[in-house]
Amino acid sequence: MKIVVLDGYTENPGDLSWSGLEALGELTVYDRTPLDDEAEICRRIGGAEVVLTNKTPLSAAVIAACPQLRFISVLATGYNVVDTAAARDRRIPVSNIPTYGTASVGQFAIALLLEICHHIGHHNDAVHAGRWESCQDWCFWDYPLIELAGKTMGIIGFGRIGQQTGRIARALEMEVLAYDSCPTDAGRAIGTYVELEELLARSDVIALHCPLFPETEGIINKETIAKMKDGAIVLNNSRGPLVVAEDLAEALNSGKLAAAGVDVVSAEPIRGDDPLLKAKNCIITPHISWAAKEPRARIMAMSVENVQAFLDGAPINVVNV
Repeated sequence: MKIVVLDGYTENPGDLSWSGLEALGELTVYDRTPLDDEAEICRRIGGAEVVLTNKTPLSAAVIAACPQLRFISVLATGYNVVDTAAARDRRIPVSNIPTYGTASVGQFAIALLLEICHHIGHHNDAVHAGRWESCQDWCFWDYPLIELAGKTMGIIGFGRIGQQTGRIARALEMEVLAYDSCPTDAGRAIGTYVELEELLARSDVIALHCPLFPETEGIINKETIAKMKDGAIVLNNSRGPLVVAEDLAEALNSGKLAAAGVDVVSAEPIRGDDPLLKAKNCIITPHISWAAKEPRARIMAMSVENVQAFLDGAPINVVNV
């Protein structure tokens, strides 16, 4: 059994082991594969029967050009990089990693919020630059500092990750509102389900934790921002296209919104002309909410389980049934 990993570096830059996959077949791991070179993608797949990919696209043309391919496993939850219909037509199951980073992604959302509230990085840099030493007062701060207790967090998308963020917000003594198409008892134990209009109007902080569907694309836009409180904070470490970047940048620059913290943008890696790069009070991190070692180790372990289940004749986590 030949197994190829097309872009393993982001998942495992060297602090984890590929031994679990090595035990299942003849393994070849590429750190990176050109995303727009289908000929090279096909060459690297070669005669492999099992392919694992993170962001390297497997189009219908690539799948058709690799007749030995029998199973695809995505090293992530999102699987839009694979033409799942084309794979299904060729009876190739495609599996994903349905959950691995709930704790880490929820923690990161709150980390973005706390950085907005206290600007710890900036003040640390200021101290190391000698500004505290030379200050005539016993302390100083350059930004308004925000206490979260008593404020309201609205969470759009209240699945596993949204609920995890809600739990931490509750621990910070925030009120939690939730908007989701499928309310659950587990969610009701954490927050109060409301309609989107009410969430936008009442929330001091709005966090996005919903999947990217046609109905959620651009859910944060000029119209929805206008319904928010003046001075609200927006957080997005879910999917970049949930936000219309131009509209968010305009709201930050005008002062309608106090701040934003995003770990994702519409085009990744970020482009130099992304309007959020020049927006006021916008913290941007490079899509790393998921990247702690523990969730990456879960991806590795679950990928091995996906491949083993396929070899056993009973694929799991299949997304193109």
